[in-house]
Amino acid sequence: MSGKTFTFTVDGIEVTATPGQTIIQACDAAGVYIPRLCHHPDLEPSGHCRVCTCKINGRPASSCTMPAAAGMVVESDTPELNADRRTLIEMLFVEGNHFCPTCEQSGNCELQALGYLLGMTGPTLPYLWPQRELDATHPDIFIDRNRCVLCSRCIRASRTVDGKSVFGFEGRGIHVRLNVDGAHLDETTIAAADKAVHVCPVGCIVIKRTGYRTPYGHRTYDDAPIGSDIEARRAGRKK
Repeated sequence: MSGKTFTFTVDGIEVTATPGQTIIQACDAAGVYIPRLCHHPDLEPSGHCRVCTCKINGRPASSCTMPAAAGMVVESDTPELNADRRTLIEMLFVEGNHFCPTCEQSGNCELQALGYLLGMTGPTLPYLWPQRELDATHPDIFIDRNRCVLCSRCIRASRTVDGKSVFGFEGRGIHVRLNVDGAHLDETTIAAADKAVHVCPVGCIVIKRTGYRTPYGHRTYDDAPIGSDIEARRAGRKK
């Protein structure tokens, strides 16, 4: 170990990190997957979803915002934490209108993939059936707010990568909704090539005329569970 690196453990696995890395960044590089939904490696962390919450030296904290430190003891893959994550995912399903069999993001959806990974066979909480707007006014993009999980990825990407600030939140509590900086999407400066369009983890922001080009059964999470690409990095190091 050099003077510029240090180690900590995650579920008993030694992870090497560098100063300035968060726990989830160091774990991703080391091939240790921690479930997440709002986190994206190309965006600044926000800690919105809390799915990545781990026990760090015995206390819960979001691993996407917590800086890694030498000697830190992190617990992630435990029955208690995975049960909490499953509840969070289930709440997102019942608070929105997620019709997986007819959603064109099925198989590419991170929310759906996390449900499978965490063993969610079906919601146990009552559905809320909200009435949310679909905005298809833009020639190349549509927004289905029924599928929005309020992860803020599009907001962060639009501001920090695209330099446009197209998206934002409005409302409070359960009435929070994704908003755009115009009466409708066609009045904004958003373009299909924008980063904000491509970081949505679900089927909320979709590019028109691209649906079903990859058939069901051949999509990202049809062949391998979410996080398997990260875990493969550690498997590769063992060979």
